[in-house]
Amino acid sequence: MKKLYFILLLITSVSLSAQSNTEVYLFEIINNDGKIELTNLKNISNNKGYDNQPSFYDNNTILFSSTRNKQTDIAKYDIQTKKLSYITNTSAGSEYSPLKVLGKEAISAIRLDTTGLQRLYQYDTKSNESKVLLKDLKVGYHVWYNDHILLSSVLVDDRMDLMVSNIQDKTNRTLHKNVGRSLHKIPNTDLVSFISKENDVWVIKSIHPISGVVQEIKPVPLKIEDMFWLNDGTMIMGLGKIIAKFNPKTDKDWNVLHRFTEDEINEISRIAVSKDGKHLAIVSEESPAVIVQKQVDTFNKADLDGFAACYSNNVVVRNFPKDTLYIGNETLKSNYKQFLANNQSKVTVTKRIVMGNKVIDEESAEVNGKKHRQVAIYEVKNGKIISMSFIHHNKDVPEAEKIVQKQLEAYNNKNIDGFVNTFTNTIKAYDYPNKINIDGKEQLQKIFSGFFSQTPDLHCEIKNRISISNFVIDQEFVTANGDNFDAVAIYEVENGKIANMFFIR
Repeated sequence: MKKLYFILLLITSVSLSAQSNTEVYLFEIINNDGKIELTNLKNISNNKGYDNQPSFYDNNTILFSSTRNKQTDIAKYDIQTKKLSYITNTSAGSEYSPLKVLGKEAISAIRLDTTGLQRLYQYDTKSNESKVLLKDLKVGYHVWYNDHILLSSVLVDDRMDLMVSNIQDKTNRTLHKNVGRSLHKIPNTDLVSFISKENDVWVIKSIHPISGVVQEIKPVPLKIEDMFWLNDGTMIMGLGKIIAKFNPKTDKDWNVLHRFTEDEINEISRIAVSKDGKHLAIVSEESPAVIVQKQVDTFNKADLDGFAACYSNNVVVRNFPKDTLYIGNETLKSNYKQFLANNQSKVTVTKRIVMGNKVIDEESAEVNGKKHRQVAIYEVKNGKIISMSFIHHNKDVPEAEKIVQKQLEAYNNKNIDGFVNTFTNTIKAYDYPNKINIDGKEQLQKIFSGFFSQTPDLHCEIKNRISISNFVIDQEFVTANGDNFDAVAIYEVENGKIANMFFIR
């Protein structure tokens, strides 16, 4: 299995936003002698709005929150009939985080009223009648311990605290302060898991709701919000386009359970598995490529409002790598309003590289009949473009691609001298956009000498290459010690040598 080190190389960002454009996807789980495969991908929400927080009512029914016509209700998807219907239609509010109430033909959900009041309700699945379960608590998330005891992440000031509530005697007790949204019964135990945020490193912990005894299970990589338990006691968690797994009884670290290659699966957040272990539901954000293409299309239509709507309020526009031109959606809209009014223009994407939440487009731009080339690097978060960086074509620099190709060949041959000689003495390597990892040829040689000697199967394959002026952008597929990962390297060449490298992983 692939270790967490390689998982982290594939992560670019993790979205914690609640109301971005998300979809709920369903997979069948096939277990072949312990090897899990996910098949038959299906978008069960199929909605341009917010669809999130899936849970299994039973092995054939999935519940989730779905926003249509500016109202969020509880949707129900039948796996056998493939039909989508709605349990709630609350004009006075919206419902979130639906769960089956243990021992009853009912669901519980967080209801946010139009008045701003936020409480936990119960909805009868047959009569559709509803009632308040926890009147005085502002519940964010919850899990049922039995038919009358539940645990909740309750909003207190600027944090959430873990509370246990007894519905019968109407008592509430705080168990732990500063917790996350992911609450789950641990299979085959009397314990509930939660994510503690009381320290800088978040930790998955267990708690006995009656005794209050807390035990640490495992730190959370990259402050991920969501996890789930399989029946055998394995935890699973979404990391970008990966589902990672960790079994406290058998594993030392997180490993890769499944890596998604489908374009529509991006930034996995919520995750749920049916009790029979045959189906998995995940929540995925809209593909960054879709959002970037939308801004290209609206630009070409001179649809200023549609174009500006693709960008965040605080979008940063710069010339690569760090020449900031301006910040803010209002400035962007003003600049493009003037440009579109004075010019006939069209942009055609000739090459596209997608890496996590980054999209790199080689573009042919025609302005008033004149064509020029440019590269635009887009960073997407929460369904909006948060930064856009340009590399403009000024002149052809054929030696740039030649020196980059030379370093690639030396890399694949593990020829350390040949590799190092393709770089300037002052070479700098960054994690995009500006976190420096290597400063100078001496450090470069030290790092890669060890890497070459310890990696007998090392190989880098170029899947896509863009050359523009003195920049070469490579989409790479790297094999190292039996593992594989994708990365993008941006090389800046000066005087026939590589002067700067920027990695997107």
